Amino acid sequence: MTVALINASPKVKGSSSGILLGDLKEILGSRAEIEEICLRTGKITSEIKECLMKADTWVVAFPLYVDSLPAHLLNCLKQLERMKEKHASLSVYGIANCGFYEGNQAEPALNVLKNWCKKAGCAYGGSLGIGGGGAIAVSGNQKGNRGMRSSIYKAMKNFADTILKKECDMNKYATVAFPRFVYKLAAQHSWRTMIKSNGGKKKDLSRRLDR
Repeated sequence: MTVALINASPKVKGSSSGILLGDLKEILGSRAEIEEICLRTGKITSEIKECLMKADTWVVAFPLYVDSLPAHLLNCLKQLERMKEKHASLSVYGIANCGFYEGNQAEPALNVLKNWCKKAGCAYGGSLGIGGGGAIAVSGNQKGNRGMRSSIYKAMKNFADTILKKECDMNKYATVAFPRFVYKLAAQHSWRTMIKSNGGKKKDLSRRLDR
């Protein structure tokens, strides 16, 4: 089988979506032929379409944007609806990562992908909703099966088996392998560091803007 791993993060490099797809690629290994595709703009080029046509399975990885899909990915999906010659034999899976600690925060966005599959006439096989996206982004140099991504990697192994069998499963959820309060402290430290580097102050984080 041929699996298209579609990175729909707008980031050029270092995205959580790319890291998660890298883990999935490692798990799939030689059991599938892999096509790697990046969707960073809202346009499906002829080269992208050609790569997608080769695959009988798509895995779409994206960051959560206001509880939904990024706008450029929505534009791409609208264009891909017209590939009717492909959809009858196509299985689609998703990986949504979010900055929230709880992976089930991605459920509404995954339902958008599920509804798109129904409209496009292809099979929705289920998805992973991944929490702790901020930590994933800084863990790129670590092996996926150890450290903070180890719990996600375990869920990814089961997800890979579902993909290889072209089965349909319920959406599953996972998060990073450390406590919620640690993740929250790390996020607060990161925000304070970022605001200082941009000339602001800690108190600006709680400042209300006048309407």
